Amino acid sequence: MPKPRNLNPAYRFAAVVVRPVVRRVTKQEWSGHEHIPADGGFVMCVNHISYADVFGFAHFAFDSGREPYLLGKESVFRIPVGGRILAKAGMIPVYRETGQAADAFRAAVEAVREGKCVAIYPEGTLTRDPDLWPMAGKTGAARVALETRCPVIPVAQWGAQEILGRYEKKLRLFPRKTMRLRAGPPVELNDLYDEPMSAPVLREATDRVMAAITRELEVIRGEPAPQTRFDARAAGLPPIGRYRPEDARPVSATEPSTGGENQSSLPPPQPVAADEGDAVTTNEREERA
Repeated sequence: MPKPRNLNPAYRFAAVVVRPVVRRVTKQEWSGHEHIPADGGFVMCVNHISYADVFGFAHFAFDSGREPYLLGKESVFRIPVGGRILAKAGMIPVYRETGQAADAFRAAVEAVREGKCVAIYPEGTLTRDPDLWPMAGKTGAARVALETRCPVIPVAQWGAQEILGRYEKKLRLFPRKTMRLRAGPPVELNDLYDEPMSAPVLREATDRVMAAITRELEVIRGEPAPQTRFDARAAGLPPIGRYRPEDARPVSATEPSTGGENQSSLPPPQPVAADEGDAVTTNEREERA
């Protein structure tokens, strides 16, 4: 397996420190590395189940031979020492729900064009789904993919929630937990490349990405996902930050969870509300048809 190349000192330091720790405190069951491009820029999209899942995911991607450059919320970059290392390593801060969100989009596009692996959590925050299935995604990853016409590799992960539960603070390292990660084949988006980057097109691309991640997670978990994908906004939950599950209101979701091949025709243009807290977005007006 090829070794990651051209690492700057900060990235190399982080890899040397983190990877041995992950190997020591967890067990790994990984598959799908053959789907990860050996060279060239691409986007890797992964579900978000725990604040601890970034370590297993980064290790998984790194061991494929490609070093991931992750988009992360801006507050992480303000952590003493650790935040500085992340910035020096080339990670990309996301200023959610602010006018600076466009900076993350531009940085991600530039990184892909430089031939890097850009890693994005398309849900934009920890999943709100009661059973930790992928929820409806934000359109940021789709924007980067359609702008650069790069491959999008879906990755599903499971196990980190046993180490650190959603919004919990107590680590449960022992007995050792198994981090299960699985990459799937590139998401088919070719038919969208020449379409205007409208809200319906971005939603269609995002739905395909989330469906692909969900299919891989079904394999890992050995059970089917719900027929409809959880939508935090429809449930009245905040787009980012902590929340109380009991505050979610019942909704009649219409978006399929796995969607088969999810290659349905595009819906007709119609006004669409902007995705609040999008992981990478340019302008709220562009979120409308």
